[in-house]
Amino acid sequence: MRKFLLLFLVVFVGVVFLGRLFYLQVYSFDSYNIIEDNAIRRVYDYPKRGYVYDRNGKLLVANQPSYDIMVIPREVTDMEDDLLSEFCGLIGISPEEYEKKLEKAYRYSPRLPQVFISHLSKDDYAILQEKMRKFDGYYIQKRSLRSYQTAIGANVLGDIGEVNQRIINRDPYYRLGDLIGKQGVEISYENTLRGQKGVKYIQKDRFNKDIGPYKEGIYDTLPVPGKDITITIDATLQEYGELLMTNKRGGIIAIEPSSGEILAMVSAPSYDPNILVGRERSKNFTKLYRDSIANPLFDRGLQAMYPPGSPFKTLNSLIGLQEGVVSVSDRFTCSMGYRYGNRRMGCHAHHSPVNMNLGIYESCNAYFANVYRRIIDKYDTPAKGMDAWHKHVTSFGLGNYLNNDLSVGQPGKVPSSITYNRAYGENRWYTTFTLSNAIGQGEVLATPIQLANMAAAIGNRGFYYTPHIIKSIEDETIPEQFTTKKYTTIDKQHFEPVIRGMYDVYNKGTAKWVQVPGIEICGKTGTAENFTRIDGKKVQLTDHSIFMAFAPKNNPKIALAVFVENGYWGSRFAGKMASLMIEKHLKGTISRTDLEDWVLTHSLENEYNKPLSNEPFKINGETELQLVDKVEVPEHLKYPEKTSE
Repeated sequence: MRKFLLLFLVVFVGVVFLGRLFYLQVYSFDSYNIIEDNAIRRVYDYPKRGYVYDRNGKLLVANQPSYDIMVIPREVTDMEDDLLSEFCGLIGISPEEYEKKLEKAYRYSPRLPQVFISHLSKDDYAILQEKMRKFDGYYIQKRSLRSYQTAIGANVLGDIGEVNQRIINRDPYYRLGDLIGKQGVEISYENTLRGQKGVKYIQKDRFNKDIGPYKEGIYDTLPVPGKDITITIDATLQEYGELLMTNKRGGIIAIEPSSGEILAMVSAPSYDPNILVGRERSKNFTKLYRDSIANPLFDRGLQAMYPPGSPFKTLNSLIGLQEGVVSVSDRFTCSMGYRYGNRRMGCHAHHSPVNMNLGIYESCNAYFANVYRRIIDKYDTPAKGMDAWHKHVTSFGLGNYLNNDLSVGQPGKVPSSITYNRAYGENRWYTTFTLSNAIGQGEVLATPIQLANMAAAIGNRGFYYTPHIIKSIEDETIPEQFTTKKYTTIDKQHFEPVIRGMYDVYNKGTAKWVQVPGIEICGKTGTAENFTRIDGKKVQLTDHSIFMAFAPKNNPKIALAVFVENGYWGSRFAGKMASLMIEKHLKGTISRTDLEDWVLTHSLENEYNKPLSNEPFKINGETELQLVDKVEVPEHLKYPEKTSE
């Protein structure tokens, strides 16, 4: 019985094999998969990545040749000590590092080609090319790296780096060792810039040696180059903005109001984009990432959320006019501030009573506290008034990401009734609880790009285009979302008195010392309060300097916002820089060299919360040092008296 059982098993296994072979030959319609054939080696041919030009055709980003040593772990043979030492010497690593890299490659996949050493120079390649035949399992693959033709705009241009496993799992186009855009336009327009990889299939013999193209290359494909793009940035203006921001922290965003094109996008501190190219990329990126003081990888123009301060008062003027609760001639008394209950919102010395024009150009807190209360109290409940106010504010692009084509961003914050219901309980709060919103403080937060976009909407008398970085793509049109007007909730006729007030800011108001001859600039100075905690106590530190402007007054060509962290008050740093940026863009030259010299010679680096120099600080009225619980502030964190805005 046992001998029949053995015979039965042999026959049964034979029938199964024959049946399977018959099925595969006759009935199976599965096509031959060249990718799964172990006798075929795939070599990818990487395309030229698209070039990046500025709005005037200046080349910003090109390519340079680079070479990677690839490894197929299972094809690597043991090397004698002399051969291993030679190989490690050629590629610049120790034998210990070699073993770790090879072990890591084995763990990932024994049969898939992987990058063993990346970004070899042309000289390294020339030496290695003749000797690679001695090292089984290794070959050289050519690709291109970025070559930045400029030292500016690191936050705009971004960089490229190797993909990780998460990206590979999400997008099968990429393989281990491939490069992808990491920041800036490199990631925003990755699919446009990267092109399409080509592939060559190499036939191997039974000894696993390459013997030539598989079937004479009929399955090979050629790479498709990436498309060139032109971005909206003016490289000259960008460079000038970065110069003005030397040794300072903050951001400058400049927009062309008639198109929404971003003319400059400055974030400071910054870095040279070339340091994130080649074999030193990883080390340099780690240094930038770990720099918690300068934090150069944080794009302050797009990601930093600040209280918008006094520039926000222009928006409350517009809302008051639209809601019909105030006219341009209505006057309010200001006695060095606005009192409500047992509290007081301070202001500086100026004429009183105050109408809208004077309120804007002298930045009167009391005037806007009255306007804001009228807006909210127009409705049956503070909640309804707050929601009406919220709708107007968000129509200017505040409180959202703007739906732009930038790689990073923050939504800012515009409070609504929900905000205060959560904080105090439904129907348990009043207009006075939210009064700081009247002067751009309180719960309102905005990014520099949002404030620049708000300036563009005011300059356009009620509409804006989504701010964007792309100007043109080779053989393509830019998305319709960037060419469609977006309208605010404010009627056009209400903008003129507000614009007149912003114009007078330069003529006789808080920015009269920074006006530029021959240019009608409309602007608004601002100061954002800056708090921290010391030993658990809330302390106010040096305020941030803010300025919002557009020019010329009619048919503006530029709108911008400038934020300088710890810059004291609006006209001290931000106002000067805004005037210089506007003149640079409109005239190409600088007549206010006195302003330029002052900005370039005054630094905030290593003086983060200390006076900048021994020069006297001008005091325009009452100044209050606001400390909670009257805690003792360390000397290096104290700040000088400032003008109130």
